[in-house]
Amino acid sequence: MVTRDSFWSLLCTFGSWYHRSGYREKHSRMANISNSTLSPVELFVREWLVFNPPRQMKYLQLCPMLSFLAVSLVVPVILAKVLRSPHLQQETRYLLLANSLLSDLAFVSIYALTSILNTAGVLMTEWGCTMLLSLLGALFSAGILSTMVVALDTSLAVLVPLRYLALWPVSRTRRIIGLIWVVSVFFPAAMVGAFLWFHSDSPCTSHICSLPLLMVLTVSHSAPLKVTMLLTVTSILIILLLVFCGYVILYWKTWHLGVWRGEHCSRARGTFLIHYLHLFLSFCPMLVLVIELLLYSQLSTADLRIRLWVSLVVCNVLLILPKVLAPYMYGFRYRELRCTLLKFYGLHWTAVVSPQICFYSSLCAATQCQNRGETLFREVHKLFEKAVTV
Repeated sequence: MVTRDSFWSLLCTFGSWYHRSGYREKHSRMANISNSTLSPVELFVREWLVFNPPRQMKYLQLCPMLSFLAVSLVVPVILAKVLRSPHLQQETRYLLLANSLLSDLAFVSIYALTSILNTAGVLMTEWGCTMLLSLLGALFSAGILSTMVVALDTSLAVLVPLRYLALWPVSRTRRIIGLIWVVSVFFPAAMVGAFLWFHSDSPCTSHICSLPLLMVLTVSHSAPLKVTMLLTVTSILIILLLVFCGYVILYWKTWHLGVWRGEHCSRARGTFLIHYLHLFLSFCPMLVLVIELLLYSQLSTADLRIRLWVSLVVCNVLLILPKVLAPYMYGFRYRELRCTLLKFYGLHWTAVVSPQICFYSSLCAATQCQNRGETLFREVHKLFEKAVTV
């Protein structure tokens, strides 16, 4: 019974797309002008058979579920460490990282839940699907804004170390985290409003609340939905580009200050590489969505099945990949979090580091240090040693 209801809901959604996208008028003109042996109903059935998702597409529904399992192994341990440690709660980088990982965990969890519901054939009402999509949009926006704030925090810590504690105290960090969540709630409001307006006169009472399916059958032929989604994705791309430019400027400034010179700065280079990789993985799905909205969805001769494949890969793989890799990249990068994760799972990490390498590595890692007083003390101590040597 559930499978039958899901089939009829999908057929209803496809029929609504068939009528609104202009395919009905096109096929009627073709049947009248060319005296085709196929009737309009037979042309509709042919389009339905072309679009009908094959069984292979269901395997992509497993990606969000596997992503949830991967994220749930690491993120709760990191969040518990940060929240239970008074020392880590006094450092802004750990608070911002915990906020970012929390939004990623919630997003992957909700998206995995939608995949489970779609696989089981559970249908939703218009308002239920709208609330679920708005929640996904708010969580995704919180992750993007957290990435921007992390870049701003790192830039202030490196470029203005003496004024960093006055400009960015822990109390202000907590207020900024609260502001991130408030802004994220209202960020997808335009998209939600356009979605409700589009489905206000829809003949379908129940919907398969699948983001890839809505991309193909709803957004592709609705001008208001297309414009609002294009503006939303473009704003996210602008935020990511600003973050990337900030890291480039930060790298250029520290390079001219001589921070990157020497052979013992691999830790700071590794941290910047993680930032760039995370930004690249976050940038790719947004760029593909813009291309799909501007070019690919405008091609009337494009195969619907190809569109569905592209939307499934973007939403179920590319969109979730950076949120799955971020806990592992950052969690195993910071020493405190890495030791907690290894201890929690009963693993051991042994490494032999000479005192000289340890000194230079800590000096190089000070480019991201939150306590600028320690950095200043190390620089003064180094100058003092040079003066004594001379």
